[in-house]
Amino acid sequence: MTELSANTVLTLDHLPLWSHSGTALAVLGHPINHSVSPAMHNAALAAMARQEHDYVTWKYFRFDIPPQDLPRALAQLHAEGLHGLNLTVPHKVLAFDLVQEIDPEAVAIGAVNTLRRTADGWRGFNTDGYGLAAALRADLGVELTGTPVILLGAGGAARGAAVECLRRKCSALWIANRTRANLDALLDALRPIAGAIPLQGFDPAEPPATLPAGAVVINATSVGLKPGEPPPIALRRLPAGLRVYDMIYNPPQTALLRDAAALGLPCANGLSMLVHQGARSLEIWTGVPAPVAVMHQAAAAALTHPRS
Repeated sequence: MTELSANTVLTLDHLPLWSHSGTALAVLGHPINHSVSPAMHNAALAAMARQEHDYVTWKYFRFDIPPQDLPRALAQLHAEGLHGLNLTVPHKVLAFDLVQEIDPEAVAIGAVNTLRRTADGWRGFNTDGYGLAAALRADLGVELTGTPVILLGAGGAARGAAVECLRRKCSALWIANRTRANLDALLDALRPIAGAIPLQGFDPAEPPATLPAGAVVINATSVGLKPGEPPPIALRRLPAGLRVYDMIYNPPQTALLRDAAALGLPCANGLSMLVHQGARSLEIWTGVPAPVAVMHQAAAAALTHPRS
């Protein structure tokens, strides 16, 4: 057996070679080779080990797991004794019905991105909403409580963001999506959570005049990932006082963020969300505060100098 490197993209075929004697963590995705999570978490674990020797043997790996192999992967990684897992595209929703326990805060989202080992299987959590709220506070000085939100998208990322906004009692939530059926389905799912909070939907090509001023705009779509894509909404057609947050962190400046900067609007990309959701995952696994600044520095460095 050989010691497997945290920089290696692993598959289930590597498990017979597994020789890590310490506490193992991993991220599962497909594809996964460009994930910055191993760099971010291993930097955090190294910093924690300088304060507490027990963390010297902790290591974070990455596994490329096609969606059809996820049930087998969860069973095998539990059998191998892994302590915790992160899940990224396309596994967050798929894993929801595969784990033994779901944290109550993840139930309404219908997706999990963090798993913690239990004796009988995995307990699922979702730290994305926490990461979003912490990033908005750190990067834009925005507290969701009492703030109107214009959310772009109706997919899984949007649902997690919407649930967090409603839980933190935003003053109103407007959701923009081009496909009306998907928008209506999300609105129907959110109404029991919204209570008295105003909840509305609209087509981003036709922003209504009744949108609130002073809102935070959150892009939860994938629009902006590809070069040359137009922004998901025309910011100049929205009311004054906007702050703009794009969950996309690579590329670091999307068309939406360029438009926001040109209009003089406070704006930020999704790197801090990635860091804060990861920090919360690490806290779930270890029970102690994570070194957020170390994680942010490592994630930024991994994006600047990617390692395949």
